[in-house]
Amino acid sequence: MGFFRKKIKAPEPVANTSIRHIAFIMDGNGRWAKKRNLPRTMGHREGCKRIKEIANLCQDYHIECMSLFCFSTENWKRPKDEVDYLFQLLKQFFETDIYELNARGAKIIVSGDISKLPNDTQEVIIKAIEMTKNNKEFVLNICLNYGGKDEIVRAIKKISSDVSNGKVNVNDINEELVNQYLDTGTLPPVDCMVRTSGEQRISNYMLWSLAYAEFIFVDEYWPDFKKESFLNVLRIYATRKRRFGGIKNE
Repeated sequence: MGFFRKKIKAPEPVANTSIRHIAFIMDGNGRWAKKRNLPRTMGHREGCKRIKEIANLCQDYHIECMSLFCFSTENWKRPKDEVDYLFQLLKQFFETDIYELNARGAKIIVSGDISKLPNDTQEVIIKAIEMTKNNKEFVLNICLNYGGKDEIVRAIKKISSDVSNGKVNVNDINEELVNQYLDTGTLPPVDCMVRTSGEQRISNYMLWSLAYAEFIFVDEYWPDFKKESFLNVLRIYATRKRRFGGIKNE
């Protein structure tokens, strides 16, 4: 089955969740493989399959945007052969699925500094961004060579440059302006952040966008995170009372 099935109206599994933007830390690929006496690369390959399934479900349940933490600024510390394999998987992902993504109306954006990625990987990413730039049905945000602190630092540098060039008045700097300079500036704030594998930390992920997100930590490794796990996340989210610093009647 391709990346995107024919769009159908999915039955509501829970009360209206109102999620516009869901973000995933896809953790546990290596441990999933080790548990099965497989090389870590096989965990990454299996995890890549989950991306397709979860993206389909996001569209089925009318979620506008999905962000995926695919490669962090800290992941360069991993063994070179594993890093090379991750980039090869990414290249294959775009080459195989971009046409179906485009047909389904999905827009690809990338958060992070991709200039340090292999040239052939950069080329397929740029092609995907260009091909899908006018699509409006769904946004798939791939976080590559991404770190939340790095994103904010790069935004500060851009703002500083524009202040120096007279494009921005320092007195006009506010949250809205800062947001415009972030990689994620065109996206709504994250409503729900999901991390798999049982780990309970955000690991420098989308620090600005997660300001009022609901965090949901699940025990499954990412390769085991399938439809029922996704639906359970929606059920949990529906029980949360989001106050954004205010008070709501119970």
